[in-house]
Amino acid sequence: MTKMKFYILAAGSMLMLASCKKEMLNTGPTGSADEAAIYTTTSNAANTINGIYRYLYSRYDQQNQPGQGGVMLQLDFMGEDINQSAATWYTTSGSGTGGWVSQKNDASGYVSYPFRLYYRCIGNANALIENIDNATGPDADKSRLKAEALTMRAWAYFNLVQIYAKRYAAGSPNTQPGVSMPLSAKDVKLPRSTVEEVYTQINKDLGDAMTLFATASAAPNKSHLSLNAARAIRARVALTMQDYTNAALYAKQVVDAGTFSLMTNAAYQTGFNNITNTEWIWGAYVQSDQGDTFGSYFGQISWDGNTTYVRSRPKRINSALYNLISATDVRKKMWEPAPTAANFPLPLATYIREPYMSRKFKTRELPTIGDVPYIRLAEMYLIMAEAYANTAGKEADARTALYTLVVNRDPSYVLSTNSGTALIDEILMHRRVEFWGEGFRFFDLKRLNQALDRTVVPNFVSAAVGGVMQVPAGDVRWQFAIPISELQANPNSTQNP
Repeated sequence: MTKMKFYILAAGSMLMLASCKKEMLNTGPTGSADEAAIYTTTSNAANTINGIYRYLYSRYDQQNQPGQGGVMLQLDFMGEDINQSAATWYTTSGSGTGGWVSQKNDASGYVSYPFRLYYRCIGNANALIENIDNATGPDADKSRLKAEALTMRAWAYFNLVQIYAKRYAAGSPNTQPGVSMPLSAKDVKLPRSTVEEVYTQINKDLGDAMTLFATASAAPNKSHLSLNAARAIRARVALTMQDYTNAALYAKQVVDAGTFSLMTNAAYQTGFNNITNTEWIWGAYVQSDQGDTFGSYFGQISWDGNTTYVRSRPKRINSALYNLISATDVRKKMWEPAPTAANFPLPLATYIREPYMSRKFKTRELPTIGDVPYIRLAEMYLIMAEAYANTAGKEADARTALYTLVVNRDPSYVLSTNSGTALIDEILMHRRVEFWGEGFRFFDLKRLNQALDRTVVPNFVSAAVGGVMQVPAGDVRWQFAIPISELQANPNSTQNP
């Protein structure tokens, strides 16, 4: 990986970032003369990790590319559970991936965007990992910074390998091409490692990070990666690898830590916009003076953000999925099947209403300020439930894990009596409802080797996605193209079919 250069944030650069919205980071690349100064102290080194968190919610080339939140939405719009009534942001080949065309165009900005985002995270993480041991400062701070960098690198590679490579198949050698995997600033023009090699490194990084976190200083806040975030990511990775024993193990460690609690029904209706929520494990904290009105997550997904896109194009839930939600479930209130001025008041007359429109995401502050959820405790219960349901003799544990989450959302819910496929289907249904708009659906369909089928969605508008209503499991379109800029700079890389 060479073309997507790595950037390090020098001390003081955060002031620049507060006003910079679209430009690449204006700092020296890895290996510059400034690098030694950046890592002389742990305080200076902290600017690198702080910078990574900052550009996880910074705009890239287009306003619908607000860092990680934009990737989450691009991937969700490739599914069937979120839709729009007409072709626009996220669904046409010129503005997104929902039409399943641009992700195979190696010159598309929607191919290079996640590639660049995650390799920037990796490049800065590599530099910190290589240099932090020699910095001046408390050992506990060194451990925390290195653990954060290792977790960040693992998380970034996990996203990359899911997007650009074929799915991991348990019991197979997984020798299919993964992604180029630099672990040092000295690693350039590398061939693509195999999928198995990438997952091996991801798990190693997470294991090393968890060891370091055990003796580290406390994370400044939930916008920083932590021991529980590392455990949660490792649970995600294990679930994707169909390693159900470890998926349940690490998810349960997060639950048992007692640091987080499921939100109340009242909190569930406040807009999914505040990192102080008791359920959030990791997310982006977006300060009021750092928001980008048009290039933000809430500038795309909220119902009340004051942008043309939000005002004119409500985001809608799959009506068939909506109908599966119990009438006593608080999540049923997140969408309105028949919105009116009485049951869905809007800020201005210029906002439009459409059936099954979302009210899940509400700005914390106008015009489009809101924190971005990356990992929530609810996911850990659903990982436990799915993992146990796929493990012989553990169905009772699966029902219990599912019950703990769902009864919190729906006081009328009773312990499931389902088993086998019916139990797994019930768990996955709740997963789809719970994480609507949070970037899970494409990854879930791919890891489960399931086909995309939008024809079973009564309110899905075919023209909104260029008529692409079905994509078979295993189709080459499930792998994004490697950006042409990377192939031109790295002759050792290869393109996907």
